[in-house]
Amino acid sequence: MRTHRKASAHRKASAALAVTAALVMPAMTTTAFAREGSDLVEAGGWFAPVSALQLSNALTYDVTKVPVGSRVSVVQQGSEQGSEQGREHTGDQAGDQAGGAVTTVRLRVSGLLPDRMYGAHVHTGPCGRAPEAAGPHYQNVEDPVQPSTDPAYANAENEVWLDFTTDAGGHGAAVSRHDWRFRPGGARSVVIHEHHTSTAPGEAGTAGARLACLTVPFEPSAGDE
Repeated sequence: MRTHRKASAHRKASAALAVTAALVMPAMTTTAFAREGSDLVEAGGWFAPVSALQLSNALTYDVTKVPVGSRVSVVQQGSEQGSEQGREHTGDQAGDQAGGAVTTVRLRVSGLLPDRMYGAHVHTGPCGRAPEAAGPHYQNVEDPVQPSTDPAYANAENEVWLDFTTDAGGHGAAVSRHDWRFRPGGARSVVIHEHHTSTAPGEAGTAGARLACLTVPFEPSAGDE
């Protein structure tokens, strides 16, 4: 009888330790890669809090609005207009124009708050311990005045805006298509913001606090390959 009780107690203790270990383990880091010989870049994973032990490629700075363990994926696809990919319909931005390159960026999230509006943009720097580490929005034509809030520069044509509204299950998606390519090494992350992006003069491009960030090697430079 004593042996049975000791074995049972040992199993309970082991189970408790396993649960504790699962709770304190850092969230899985994201994967990110550019496919060799193609214009496809993918990144994705699970949002993790900033940690002194491990810095994930997907970070949440507000665990209430972007919960730990919620998922994110970003795909960048480049093509030449006039090709089958270039003629693809991509939400509000679509069409056929003669010549030039096309960049399409897709964002998907799950596990966020339900029925809520979020802003999202491509930023110039990789994610870091502080929300500001990702730098400003990527701009095809850079505003000489920073921070940029001039609608002539801070707009959905010159920047990559990926605003979305989650459904009842906390899922959301957005797509943005542009008739230009990223400068090599110039775009390094997607930042999720507190609300949809403003277009008003003096506040154009702003979307509230930076809630989370995913590092993405958009159009990597030679040093990144």
